[in-house]
Amino acid sequence: MTDIILADPPLDLDAELDRLARRYKGAGGLGIQLLNTLGTGADGLLDRLPASVRDQLNNATQRALEQALAAASTSRRVVPDQSEWLNRAVTTGLGAAGGFGGLPTALAELPVTTTLLLRLIEGVAVEHGFDPTARSVRFDCVHVFAAAGPLEHDDGSDVAFLSARMALSGAAMQALLSRVAPRLAVVLGQKLASQTVPVLGAVAGAATNYAYTSYYTDIAHVHFGLRRLAIAADTPHDDMVARLRAEVLALR
Repeated sequence: MTDIILADPPLDLDAELDRLARRYKGAGGLGIQLLNTLGTGADGLLDRLPASVRDQLNNATQRALEQALAAASTSRRVVPDQSEWLNRAVTTGLGAAGGFGGLPTALAELPVTTTLLLRLIEGVAVEHGFDPTARSVRFDCVHVFAAAGPLEHDDGSDVAFLSARMALSGAAMQALLSRVAPRLAVVLGQKLASQTVPVLGAVAGAATNYAYTSYYTDIAHVHFGLRRLAIAADTPHDDMVARLRAEVLALR
């Protein structure tokens, strides 16, 4: 099975790039800014976690990603993809429930939220015409967790690796998870720290889950939208990234 089947009419590349650029710019908007009300910043928040949790955060995040990969794919056979507003509502409710009891319930909620986030990223891939069961697309779905978007310079080695579609084996997926986990651990560590106070943590958990769900949905649309445009225009992905970067800079 191919990764993508393009059956739509020819796309207006300029209009689509403008739309993706605006979504990219908006991804770090009000929702992510809301997180600034929950603490003094990443380092300050992470310092609030017990040392034992901080030490194990990378390993726990990698295990959560591995479980999420299996669970997200299995769930597709039973539950169809949901609308973006429903995804936000479900993850927001989970964040509130996870934060209600403080750190113990927040830790229990973490892999569930990770699975739902990965599932919604897969849903965005499907929306853009990609097959979420294709190994290369699964790589891309995990990659979205690591990226602040396709314009990140420090992520170039991963992008090149994925673009080449080489050695897409179980070992390669494990290597990618090892690269993604430390970055995602910082994100999830902030979330855990904001949920450490029982009851009050429910508000923080709901807010962070809402913000992160919105953020990853937007970034997934930009990621897969750009890959789809590159295929539709028969243009190298790097060239399309350069065009998107120019569009984003023009908006500033």
